Amino acid sequence: MDMRAFDRRALEATGRVVARVTEEALDAPTPCAEWNLRELIVHMAGNNNGFADAAEGKPADPDVWEGTGISSDPVGEYQKSAERVRAAFAGDGVLDRTFDIYPFGSFPGQTGVAMHFADYLAHGWDVARAIGLDDPLDPELCLAVLRMAQRWPQTSWGPGAPFAHRVPVPEDASAQDRLLGFLGRSPSWPRT
Repeated sequence: MDMRAFDRRALEATGRVVARVTEEALDAPTPCAEWNLRELIVHMAGNNNGFADAAEGKPADPDVWEGTGISSDPVGEYQKSAERVRAAFAGDGVLDRTFDIYPFGSFPGQTGVAMHFADYLAHGWDVARAIGLDDPLDPELCLAVLRMAQRWPQTSWGPGAPFAHRVPVPEDASAQDRLLGFLGRSPSWPRT
């Protein structure tokens, strides 16, 4: 599995969605119950910059990861951060480095890129749903994350974890719906 290629594809798709966010939409709710759209995009930009720092061998800075100071133009800051992380991940030897990922600890570069890939595939869907888009996720990317996620520790879900509790979906559901449920999202969000 070429994690960097998968990550680039997820970033490109997410970038197209984020580019459609208007100033008026920034107060909209998202599938991430703790964040409105502005807060989600700030989180995404901060994490892009944090992952870029990690790929460049820098220690984790909580202010970077949390997007401190990003507020007046979160969409523009997201786009800059996406370019930055894409370039950082393309560097020679990046997969051989150790990534310092706030607040989770240190991980091999391959794992760090995989974490970013899974997060941005899901967050791209979150942003799309918040602005009323229902474009499907790339099934190949969904299946790649599902294969990886089978190895994640049980502490990945629940309060204080990266993902909300899993949402049950039918066994014969699409790869996208199975992924969303696995990552703690209701595929039918928002409920009507």
